[in-house]
Amino acid sequence: MTTTRFAPSPTGYIHVGNLRTALFNYLIAAKSGGTFILRLDDTDPERSKQEYADAIMEDLEWLGLTWDRVERQSDRLDRYEDAAQQLRDIGRFYEAFETPTELDLKRKKQLNMHKPPVYDRSALALSEDEKAALRAERGNGVWRFKLDHERIEWTDGILGDLSIDAASVSDPVLIRGDGQFLYTLASVCDDVDFGVTNVVRGSDHVTNTATQIQIIQALGGTLPAFAHHSLLTGPQGEALSKRLGTLALRDLREAGVQPAALLSLMARLGSSQPVELHGSLDEIIEGFDISTFGAAPTKFDVQDLYPLTGRYLAGLSVSEVAATLAELGVPAELAEPFWTVARENITTLKDLGPWWTLCRDGADPLIDDEDADFIAQAMTLLPDGPYTADSWGAWTNAVKDATGRKGRGLFMPLRKAVTGMTNGPDMSALMPLLQVIRAKG
Repeated sequence: MTTTRFAPSPTGYIHVGNLRTALFNYLIAAKSGGTFILRLDDTDPERSKQEYADAIMEDLEWLGLTWDRVERQSDRLDRYEDAAQQLRDIGRFYEAFETPTELDLKRKKQLNMHKPPVYDRSALALSEDEKAALRAERGNGVWRFKLDHERIEWTDGILGDLSIDAASVSDPVLIRGDGQFLYTLASVCDDVDFGVTNVVRGSDHVTNTATQIQIIQALGGTLPAFAHHSLLTGPQGEALSKRLGTLALRDLREAGVQPAALLSLMARLGSSQPVELHGSLDEIIEGFDISTFGAAPTKFDVQDLYPLTGRYLAGLSVSEVAATLAELGVPAELAEPFWTVARENITTLKDLGPWWTLCRDGADPLIDDEDADFIAQAMTLLPDGPYTADSWGAWTNAVKDATGRKGRGLFMPLRKAVTGMTNGPDMSALMPLLQVIRAKG
């Protein structure tokens, strides 16, 4: 049974970078009929907020990424303490007391000597009396996991065969001086206890994975299959981190992006497969293949979401947008013809409002100076509404006969005068929806 997890910290809103991790893990579980766990990494009591936990669930539900169960790390502190004691008992956990300044000086000295800046394990040489004296002077130390200095190797689901020399990595801190359990220990305990079989996360976690492999082995757990996806950049290759504040999922939702567009893009971006709009999550699940993704940084442009959103909306029936049309005040008898016209001319549902305003209230006419007399004459030939599908053709033929104008010189000035725009839907379809034409006076 495949079991995956998405493990956000409830310290902020989900953004597009988080979504990539959530989606990949969801799709792997869904494709195999497995279990998808939402794990809230809330061991930091100061930064973790219930409002963010609620927002994470709301955003996932908006996308249809439903979870099979929720786990909270704050409920499992006793389990983490048991694991810490297990590591102490087997000699793989030790207390260290260096201050940040002391650690920084050690790193600089190592770099000056052309050595890797890793922790020198000097705490292992402390006697019990020395430790007691340091606790009295500085408070409790941090707890570090003692790595076996050997090569750590695994086959990554995206990056292929990886090998990291543990001697080139500092013994990771798993418990802070204030007693807070850090991600590395808590995550390992959870993955072992919950039977997680597949872990997909960003490539910035590769070194974490190497150390976690040894921790899992030390605790007697079974190693999951790891895959590390590339990190997103901006459209020019720039770091995305500075723009994430504008790329929260709730901001994209507010901007009118549709879930189908977002999921379709994210399920293919950075892979060898072309981006295709899928109307359902089932289609995305069926076509997902993590082995098609590459290691290179992946460019993400939020503007790519809007054509996909427009295409998705264009394929919806009037019944699927009935609530939105009702909120706008579109009469039931006009809902279907209005949607048929509008859906080909919108990018998001937010664009419907101006189109209904045009139909209901008319538009400020756009009349070039050289066309003023022409429009004035044309408007005398426009009959009173209500208009039908034949009204535009009958009117333009009458204007053509009276003025001699034809082609673009005939149609464009009339469109601009009636709609206030230079482009838009077929006027034969739009005319029956117009309640008012302001240029008529």
